[in-house]
Amino acid sequence: MTDSKQATASASVAASGTLELNSDNFAKAIDDHPFAIVDFWAPWCAPCRAFAPVFAAAAAKHTDALFAKVNTEDQQRIAAQFGIRSIPTLMIFRDNIIVFSESGALGAAALEQVLTAAKALDMDAVRKSIEAQEAAESGTAGPDSDPNAGSG
Repeated sequence: MTDSKQATASASVAASGTLELNSDNFAKAIDDHPFAIVDFWAPWCAPCRAFAPVFAAAAAKHTDALFAKVNTEDQQRIAAQFGIRSIPTLMIFRDNIIVFSESGALGAAALEQVLTAAKALDMDAVRKSIEAQEAAESGTAGPDSDPNAGSG
């Protein structure tokens, strides 16, 4: 990374070690990181403010993950895209797939459990499950389905 790009990336990371996401950097930040944790919040939200230090502490502990925040007041399009109706909402992406999404402020122990479970997921199995679900919804056969099933 060039010095200017590194300085720009560093400047967008908040003092808490989290990246502030907006419409300009959201897709690239999530696409470029295999494990991303996003906190959807708003400045007026008391539970969001209470969750902030828990989120920052987890970011300091889990330096292998991208910890990011979306201010839903400033980034209403992103909030709408992900159907955010309550805040705080925590969303975890693994390989650009949402593997966890839940509203409500988590305590430190609960957040740690969620992060551990998300890290432990077998992403090949997750992808197969998604493919099977999409095939079932579209009515098409998946690659492992029996071509003779249902005929007769």
